[in-house]
Amino acid sequence: MTDIVLHDIDQVLLERIGRVAKVRGWNLQEALMHLLEHGLFACESQLAAKFNDSDAMALQAAISALEVVPNDPGFSLIGRIEGDKNEHAGQTQFDLDLLAYLGEGKGQPAG
Repeated sequence: MTDIVLHDIDQVLLERIGRVAKVRGWNLQEALMHLLEHGLFACESQLAAKFNDSDAMALQAAISALEVVPNDPGFSLIGRIEGDKNEHAGQTQFDLDLLAYLGEGKGQPAG
């Protein structure tokens, strides 16, 4: 293992590292390795949890595109609760005409 050498380290920081080493039963080299590893992990986990501006804009664009997808009598019903008070709420005139043509708008069997 390569030795860790710190030049011009602040005395207060050195004392804090020394206290950690003493409590854990490590020498200064071991304490520095553990602190460096854990500190690096903490910093990396904070970076991974954030979107950059490009990612955030792409996600917002995808959400916006999905919000304007028109309803249809098929796929758009996936995930919706059956028995809504207004069964055809939010459907386009084309959807309503298609349902009427199929007989579903009048309680008649389709086909």
